[in-house]
Amino acid sequence: MKLAIKNLTKSYGEKEVLKDINFTFEEGKIYGLIGRNGAGKTTFFNCLNEDVEIDRGEFILSDNYGENELRTEDIGYVISTPTVPEFLTGKEFLTFFLEINKDNIKEEKTIDEYFDLVKINKEDQDKLLKEYSHGMKNKMQMLINFIANPKVLLLDEPLTSLDIVVQEEMKQLLKNMKKDHILIFSTHILELALDLCDEIVILNNKKLELVEKKNLNTKKYKDKIIASLKDEENDK
Repeated sequence: MKLAIKNLTKSYGEKEVLKDINFTFEEGKIYGLIGRNGAGKTTFFNCLNEDVEIDRGEFILSDNYGENELRTEDIGYVISTPTVPEFLTGKEFLTFFLEINKDNIKEEKTIDEYFDLVKINKEDQDKLLKEYSHGMKNKMQMLINFIANPKVLLLDEPLTSLDIVVQEEMKQLLKNMKKDHILIFSTHILELALDLCDEIVILNNKKLELVEKKNLNTKKYKDKIIASLKDEENDK
């Protein structure tokens, strides 16, 4: 499966944020989308998710059966500040979500098995979601997307504010999900992207650029990424 971005352009008034982006993402990989704060990473995700109207471009999802335009039902979107129904308990929310999506779940697990995936203890399952920590709400958001099983999963700074233990748990879940899916992980933290992602893509000067990854953890490789981001700042 592949997701082809063709000629994507988006402006806000006179400010052009994305310009004639052409890029192809492939399944089985986690793509690290790197860029300075304000570079347009969230705008790029909002374009894919149809949260904003694009000026020009198209998104084509292809597999062995042919090509189709990307649909909103093909996409899962995890944002940095999770939104959950705080008047429900964790178990009530999960039960409700499973019920309304039962026709689309291929291999349904038990409630306990789902909670085990994201390491939420039994005593926390009956707490109201408003009592959950930020990290636990983020786990629930990730779990819902895992169950929904979208073809394309957009992750906008989902791990930035989590403690190191929760980060490691969520990274493992993402690595388990990447088979048969396209995962695009946005972050401004280079070390996090290098640790988690299979490919690094820079949003630089309004375009996407795949950075050569032969020597992933070498100083030369990191310096190239940092230099690209500095060039973008100098061009503003």
